[in-house]
Amino acid sequence: MKTSQIYKIMVTGVYMATLSACTDLVNDEKDSVVNEVAEGGFAPVNVVESLASAYKDLSTYSDQAGIYALGEHTTAEMIPPTRGVDWGDNGVWRTLDQHTWDASHSYILSAWNALNQRAYKATEIIASNPTAVQKAEAQFLRAYNMYWVMDYWGVVPFREVTQGVNDLPKVLNRSEAFDYIIKDLEEALPNLPKKGPSIANGTASKAAANFLLAKLYLNKAVYKGATAEGPYTFDKADMDKVATYVDAITADGYALEKDYFSAFSSAAKTEPIFNVQEGTAQNRWMMTLHYGQNPSGWNGFATLADFYDTFEAKDTRIGKPAKKDGTQFSGISYGFLIGQQYDEKGKAIIDTRTQKPLQFTKDVPLAGAATDKGIRVIKYHPANAGKYLLMRYAEAYLMKAEATLRGGNAAGALTQVNALRTLRGATALASLTEANLFDEIGRELYWEGFKRTTEIRFGKFTTGTGTSVKEAYTVLYPIPSAALVSNANLEQNPGY
Repeated sequence: MKTSQIYKIMVTGVYMATLSACTDLVNDEKDSVVNEVAEGGFAPVNVVESLASAYKDLSTYSDQAGIYALGEHTTAEMIPPTRGVDWGDNGVWRTLDQHTWDASHSYILSAWNALNQRAYKATEIIASNPTAVQKAEAQFLRAYNMYWVMDYWGVVPFREVTQGVNDLPKVLNRSEAFDYIIKDLEEALPNLPKKGPSIANGTASKAAANFLLAKLYLNKAVYKGATAEGPYTFDKADMDKVATYVDAITADGYALEKDYFSAFSSAAKTEPIFNVQEGTAQNRWMMTLHYGQNPSGWNGFATLADFYDTFEAKDTRIGKPAKKDGTQFSGISYGFLIGQQYDEKGKAIIDTRTQKPLQFTKDVPLAGAATDKGIRVIKYHPANAGKYLLMRYAEAYLMKAEATLRGGNAAGALTQVNALRTLRGATALASLTEANLFDEIGRELYWEGFKRTTEIRFGKFTTGTGTSVKEAYTVLYPIPSAALVSNANLEQNPGY
């Protein structure tokens, strides 16, 4: 007899991991999240403990692989060069860059499993007699994780807690998933607490729900479109909703940080809406810094010259120099690291592998890259990094600007964008178009984990630089092969 809830997570198809104590394990896979109920039906979970666990689970979004990799490495602002034998990993990174992934890709599977498991955990909490506030938090968390499944794959499997091990989850199409997520958020919103900006914002709030609602309606044309690859038609009524949700966030006390990089630091005051409280943001600097720097990184990811060149030299978002005052990590600059790199005392770093000065260059090939190739990126600085951001006000601000433009008020949107550019030290734009707004969004939000979604909305995901194969069907990821085998209700996305 089954006596506990078991999450069966298919990680590689070689082994199975369970997330809670269990007996009588069943070895045949049914789907990425399986609820084995007690003989008498669903056994409620401990709501307090499960909510705490669900918030800790958000740390998966700060990993450099999985969910983050699918949102960035497939775009024109990041490249994962293979350096000798480093970062080869059987081509797992190169296939993301080239849009040549398939249904067996390990990061596509790991992201699918993580997101669906977390959504189901929230469903368990909702079914376990929570308080009104606890239910609202769980609905928000379910909506957040389901959002990414809908965005990445276009379908969302959904399992009820009353289903047994032999019952297959139903599958929501993209339009149905959109409606379900909206319903969760609208029901949760009145019962969520009102919170102002804080680096301690690691739990659901009205501002976080309003942020996700704004993001949903900004992308509604994509999620409700006749075809995943577009073209998309943006409805003014949806754009007006985006503005309304962002205005509600502003009313809760959120504002743009005057110092750009302070938003990612422990001193952030006005922008943090929703942060990951578990762990640190260290993956964001380790994945890009060179071995010879302090901290010694993994010498991995870089940005592309075409993206770097969209910045004016006086734009503060391009970076600020290292202090080099002898304090720990003071040899690391902020923003884009290009040219000669220095240690904490201002001495030029020598690449121990080549015995040449460590000078990061604009040019960087995808394969066969030397250790110094590629401009590195630092937004979370090891000297003062804050908690990892899932939502910050600047994105909400730009969502409203985009909605204002798409709603027909180009002059109003221009005013908003130029206010941001003035704050960042950049020259005011004479006019605002979709093209230069797309560039502005990139300059403000680079490497924050969702460039793919932006490129798709603007029709640039399969036409921009950085990909060698630009097939339209790659706007959706393939359903993992393991998931197709385990759930007959799933059908593979077109093209795969």
